[in-house]
Formats: sequence, structure tokens, C-alpha cells
Amino acid sequence: MKKAYVHGYDHRENIRLQDQASTLVELLHSDTKYPAGSKVLEAGCGVGAQTVTLAKNSPDALITSVDISETSLVEARKKAAAAGVTNVYFEKADIFNLPFVPEFFDHIFVCFVLEHLSRPVQALNALKEYLREGGTITVIEGDHGSVYFHPESDTAHKAIQCQIELQRRAGGNAMIGRELYPLLNKAGLNSVRVSPRMVYVDSSKPELVEGFTKKTFTAMTEGVREAAIKAGIIEEQVFEQGIRGLYRTAEADGVFCYTFFKAIGNK
Repeated sequence: MKKAYVHGYDHRENIRLQDQASTLVELLHSDTKYPAGSKVLEAGCGVGAQTVTLAKNSPDALITSVDISETSLVEARKKAAAAGVTNVYFEKADIFNLPFVPEFFDHIFVCFVLEHLSRPVQALNALKEYLREGGTITVIEGDHGSVYFHPESDTAHKAIQCQIELQRRAGGNAMIGRELYPLLNKAGLNSVRVSPRMVYVDSSKPELVEGFTKKTFTAMTEGVREAAIKAGIIEEQVFEQGIRGLYRTAEADGVFCYTFFKAIGNK
């Protein structure tokens, strides 16, 4: 699973992930709750951006959060400690080679992980081995191909395309959200249910204009600036114009829309 993380691991990316998580709590996590005593695996927890919400939604569940990056785990532990979370155990591990016995967990939670992998079905198959019969796997992914906004901006679309192309070159898929249903089916999961979660922003929602449109999506795009220019995917001037185009969306009479997909399957 040792692929380069497109966004990097710097402080700006840490802030971006935390901003995104806090903005999307209700949209993505309002219906994710596990019973008391449940053993839950969070696979690919990163800096813990989703972990605190996961733990607080299910305070009596026992959560094990793993990630391959020790740098990210340091931040995740700090965030959990600051939030007073006591029902999470963090461990460095590769999701293709986890140090647990088969069928150990009642539930598995995977958020914004499959988009970075060249073998998403194999990853789901690997995780499924650690899930008890009747347990569930919850997967959440975004879809950069779902972005639309007004006023239109060709350069903004080109800036967004940088993320899609860099993810493709790294072996991932920035549009994987729309593929969750077939992916979970290919992995042999049963009763797969998919629910699109749309972020729609206009000027009547100033907290989303600031929290999602500017801090989250724009920061994510800026995070690939250097790599995209270095790779010759886009010229710096065009990228800058694209960023300005994104800043204009959802302000005044503008709108911005992005779709996440949440899927749940049973073993």
C-alpha cells in the first residue's frame, strides 16, 4: 500500500483535513453509530480527522484506528487526546497486512482511503477477512467528477482536473465515489446500500462558503499546485486563475456543488 499521498503530510494538509471533517460531520456521519461493546476497525485513519466523530457517535464501542503513516498517527493521537476521547486505540499497520486474527471486528469503517489505492477491491477483500459474519463495512468516498458551479470557469475546472490526473498517476482514483456499489459487490459484500451526500453551497449558507468552498475544496486543490505544475499538467498562471474562479463560486449569486458517496455492505 506504499503509494505517495498526493496531498502530502504537511501542516496545511492537516488543517485542510480537520476543516473538511468539521464541515461534513452531519452530512457524512449522522447515521454512523455502533452498539455498545462493538469492536470497530477504522482502516486508514490518517490524522484522525474522522476518528473523533466516529468515537463520539459510538462512545461505548471499542475502536481500533490504523494507518500506515506514523506521522499521521502522531497527529491522530493528539487530536483524540485533545477531544477527551478514550475509546480509541491507534496502531501503525498496512490494511493489506493487518496484525489481527480473522473475524475479529464487528464493524469496519473506511473513509477517504480507497481513492488512494490502485487495488480497491483487493483492499476490501483484505479487510473483509477481519470482519465477523453478519458484520458491516462502511465506506465513504468523494467524487471530483461531480463538481459543478456557477459562474462557470474553464480554468477552475482545469485546476480541479489536476487533482484527478495526479491521483490517476499515483495509482488512485479521485472519482471513485460513483464506483462504490460495484466495488463492494466485487468484494463479495452483501446487501450493499449506497447513498449520495450532496454538498450544495450558495450565499445563503455563509458557513459552508467559508468552511467547505474556500477552506476545504480550494485548499485541497492548492495542495496539488506544485506537483501539477512540476508534472506539466497545468501552467502556473492558469492554475492561479482557476483558484480565483473557485473562490468566486457560492458568493453573491453563485453556487457550488460536490457529491460524496456512502456505502454499507454486510459480510
